[in-house]
Amino acid sequence: MKVVGKVFKFGDNVDTDVIIPARYLNTSDANELAKHCMEDIDPTFANKVRRGDIIVAGENFGCGSSREHAPLAIKSCGAACVIARSFARIFFRNSINIGLAITECGDAADDAENGDEMSVDMASGEIVNVTKGKRYRTMPFPEEIQQIISRGGLMKAAK
Repeated sequence: MKVVGKVFKFGDNVDTDVIIPARYLNTSDANELAKHCMEDIDPTFANKVRRGDIIVAGENFGCGSSREHAPLAIKSCGAACVIARSFARIFFRNSINIGLAITECGDAADDAENGDEMSVDMASGEIVNVTKGKRYRTMPFPEEIQQIISRGGLMKAAK
């Protein structure tokens, strides 16, 4: 799977309450969640993000509660991938379970700026900041995990 998109950059410790505020957890409708993704940190995010764009963040992205709503909101709003210095473990697993591509690469996360164009090749682990002409390497997921993500999540892959 290869992703090319515009960067939306966030900082460290972006928690699940920021990714999808608790006041919207009365639904699990993906389209409704998408409308409110990142609303408390960037009220215009859901209107600006386009299919294929990339969220880049610092350390401990997705910390907080274990809700699956957070990666679902990100995926449903159009973001195709999240690159972070590190992820909260439960967010990491929930992302795979719903089919959201994620990868850890501190150098790529540190160097990226809002609006940069980046490409991510999940199979090879190559990340390119096209805007800056810089390349990075990350450890690709094993083939089984890549298949889960490419099929849209664990439940879809199991069918």
